[in-house]
Amino acid sequence: MFSANQTLSGKTVFITGAAGGIGAATARVLHRRGANVVLTDLQQRAVDAVADELGRHRTLPLAVDVTDAESLQAALAAAVDEFGAIDVVFANAGIAADPPTTVLTIDPAQFEKVVEVDLLGVWRTVRAALPQIIANRGYVLITSSIYAYANGTINAPYAMSKAGVEQLGRTLRVELAGAGASAGVLYPGWVNTNIARTAFGGNDTVTRFRARAYPAFLREAIEPEQVAEAVAAGIAKRSPRIVVPRRWIPYILLNGVFNPLSDAALVRDRTAQRFVREIEQSAANTEHAKA
Repeated sequence: MFSANQTLSGKTVFITGAAGGIGAATARVLHRRGANVVLTDLQQRAVDAVADELGRHRTLPLAVDVTDAESLQAALAAAVDEFGAIDVVFANAGIAADPPTTVLTIDPAQFEKVVEVDLLGVWRTVRAALPQIIANRGYVLITSSIYAYANGTINAPYAMSKAGVEQLGRTLRVELAGAGASAGVLYPGWVNTNIARTAFGGNDTVTRFRARAYPAFLREAIEPEQVAEAVAAGIAKRSPRIVVPRRWIPYILLNGVFNPLSDAALVRDRTAQRFVREIEQSAANTEHAKA
């Protein structure tokens, strides 16, 4: 049985999106604290690199496609064969449209791919792992985002997916309580990962839009290692929610007040609207060049 506030030593954590960013940083922290870590991502060589860094003791690197239920089932079976049980599943794999653009100009296939990975991929991961989580009275942690609350302008498929998985995590916490298992939701703010780099210098207009849309104290990025430490602490406590950095907590608690105000401000802000049109036009020009 996996109980609250206990050591992570000897527990097995199944991590999706483990080849980099938050997933890899969390694997390092959990492994250092004695957990067995199942590292999954699309490319075998990518998770092998993380496993080699950690050492092959208490690690299992597996190539997994979270959009493929059979791939997930095979990986979970391999993890149980290796470690005997799965105590925690960290459904963390995610992608974003790159470059981001509006609903009008995004490639429909790209829109649906983001939803397929970020929403349905999380659902498939959780559904496949639930028998183990329930049997071991374990814990599910789902990576959502501050985008579950913040306006999703130029990032609609990512934002709608993160809002969706937040609901999945909250639902699971209630539904699993009677079985002695639990679930929580991770809400990272801006994190210095590949997903965020477009908004931090990778695309000038997107970077300027981010600076315009968020107040100074909310617009800076933190490192994945800071998120990983919060995740490890949250898993040990079976936390219902993990918000990192904590400066986002008032926004989340008061989203019913802040959201209408921020939406209205962005609608009226001519500079923000000009950035949106520039991003939209850039996407349209790119599609025209491909045609």
